[in-house]
Amino acid sequence: MTRAGVVGASGLAGGDLIRLITQHPDLELTFLGGSSNIGRRPAELHPNLRVDLGLTVQPVTEAVADQVDVLFLATPAPVSGELAELLADKVESIIDLSGAFRIRTPEVHDRWYPKVKRRTELADRFVYGVPELVADQLVGAPLISLPGCYATALTLSLAPLTLGLGLDLKTVVVDGKSGSSGGGLNLRTTDLHPLRNGAIAPYAPTGHRHAGEVGDFLARAKKGGIGSLSMSAYGVSHVRGLLTSAYVFTDAPVDQRELQRAYTRFYKGKPFVRVRRHDETLIPMPDPQAALGSNYCDVTVLHDPEGGRIVALGALDNLVKGAAGQAVQAANIRFGLPEETGLTMHPVMPA
Repeated sequence: MTRAGVVGASGLAGGDLIRLITQHPDLELTFLGGSSNIGRRPAELHPNLRVDLGLTVQPVTEAVADQVDVLFLATPAPVSGELAELLADKVESIIDLSGAFRIRTPEVHDRWYPKVKRRTELADRFVYGVPELVADQLVGAPLISLPGCYATALTLSLAPLTLGLGLDLKTVVVDGKSGSSGGGLNLRTTDLHPLRNGAIAPYAPTGHRHAGEVGDFLARAKKGGIGSLSMSAYGVSHVRGLLTSAYVFTDAPVDQRELQRAYTRFYKGKPFVRVRRHDETLIPMPDPQAALGSNYCDVTVLHDPEGGRIVALGALDNLVKGAAGQAVQAANIRFGLPEETGLTMHPVMPA
């Protein structure tokens, strides 16, 4: 058994990590870390987890290295930066769910995460953990930085174009919509039910940091290039789930059949990316509600000849494939397990 610890155990992603790890046949939960809920049991913090693990939330010190083989950091980016500095050479493997180490380029990192200070040498040691695209780099990796929830859907939507077909994308304009769980458990007036319910709130209309990390990663991954990538983000009244709509402009001649084949070919053998046709079900696809509770990301590609563009869509559960599930998937690969171990649950619908 691989011993696993979760820091940020009282948060939404931390709760989903506990849920997934306690059902995993090869992971044993041996440590819960935090700062504001010291001494509390998981069942007190997460009403859905009525399990007695014999664990309570504890402060995080260097001693955690003796209790875990893998430590998941479901913490705010500044906290992850500090913990990684403390534990990087002591814990066998750290998987960070925050944005502290997602962006490799220092200038781009400072643009989107000005409050997160980190050493360039330490940042360079982290693998940007999109399992479908860098699985070979995850095997045995001591430091893994998971992409953000929007970034996961967006990267998986665009990769067949840039890394698969090698297209040069002149302009990519992204529309992202996410449920309230994407903002965590911080108490903000804008998240109160009278204001959030039924809303479509443009909280980042002129740019989002997840687009910054996607551009940074794809530029380093090479093959096709991206001239510019910009994103607008909206909060909607769902709790879980998100959808990214990428409007792609390129001079390359493409058609619907070629695009569909390229996406199907690119994700062959990748169990958690489902390439969907827009009209294959009773509801237009992809729709986040068809992925809730699962580790799937549904992607759809469409050619718009009148608009001279490609439309690439991605939908997922932001707390599973966008956070905790992808973290477990990365841990599976890192420790030599089949990547789907403990993650074979089907989506729940309706949710």
